[in-house]
Amino acid sequence: MATKKRDYYEVLGVGRNASDEEIRKAFRRLAFQHHPDRNRDDGATDKFKEINEAYEVLSDPSKRANYDRLGFAGGGDFFGGGFEGFDFGGLGDIFETFFGGGAGATHRGPRVGAEVSARLSITFEEAALGCQKEVEIQRVENCSVCHGSGAKEGTTPVTCPNCQGSGQVYQVRRSVFGSFRNVTVCPQCRGEGKIISDPCPSCRGSGRERFKREIEVRIPAGVDNGLGMRLRGEGDAGERGGRPGDLFVTLDIKPHPFFRREGNNILYDLEANFAQAALGYETEVPTLYGEEKLKVPSGSQSGEVFRLKGKGVANINRGGRGDQLVNLRVVTPGKLSRKQRQLFEELAETLDGGDSKKKKKG
Repeated sequence: MATKKRDYYEVLGVGRNASDEEIRKAFRRLAFQHHPDRNRDDGATDKFKEINEAYEVLSDPSKRANYDRLGFAGGGDFFGGGFEGFDFGGLGDIFETFFGGGAGATHRGPRVGAEVSARLSITFEEAALGCQKEVEIQRVENCSVCHGSGAKEGTTPVTCPNCQGSGQVYQVRRSVFGSFRNVTVCPQCRGEGKIISDPCPSCRGSGRERFKREIEVRIPAGVDNGLGMRLRGEGDAGERGGRPGDLFVTLDIKPHPFFRREGNNILYDLEANFAQAALGYETEVPTLYGEEKLKVPSGSQSGEVFRLKGKGVANINRGGRGDQLVNLRVVTPGKLSRKQRQLFEELAETLDGGDSKKKKKG
């Protein structure tokens, strides 16, 4: 008959609102108390297994949230089927769980190169229509002479005799609580696992150099100011066979002398005088795609907006283009010639909308 599982909070002796730190302290205390290397009582192994299972769930925010909501979800399979075949190790492994294997522990596998950042300035039209540009960057690459080995041409690095190529050395200390294993960087090869006796004169044994490069960037139509573009593999070279990092380009778009952007629409102010607004007229309006004819009907008022369909900016996500919105601005002349003043005075006498009191008084 299968033993019924106890509530994980009960196993660790904490409340359901316990903080991560409280859960961590409870596990550490119980793990020392029930570890099979220290506790020879019957059932200590099962107790330790139960403590570890509870901690694995409650120390993970996602698993804890699922457990709080769904419980064991059908016999514990929801969390990966328990701890069958769990390797207890020594008490030193408990410390490695909490402190990451000792200060200075290293991982000598392939390492992805660092990301390189750059800013690229483009014009309003280039952003709206798309373009090809080059951005100048400095990035780290494998040495052109030794090709990343760090050793002088004709020589090769040798395996470190101190760590046998692992890049790490282990120190074991014993105490009343058991054995403590500390992992540190090998002092002889500085964690590289190899020793270069005759370094490359070009890179001084580092295997890497910094170069200035011009990278071509394809900018799609419709990008906006501040947009970041990621170019895969154009950053610093990776280490130990790792892939290169990425290049992250941020776009700075220069303002246009008379166009403004609002979403995917282009805004343009069209100035007209009183006569043009009153009588109506036809004119040509500049757009991103060339001149476009626009008919301003008679009696148009300042602030009216005319729409030129499809003359805006490309929608970078859904395709298609916005519109160009032409805002009419009726301009009042600052200075009038004698003839113009006379004509305006004559016109004023015939127009409604003036001061009615003055008309009656006159």
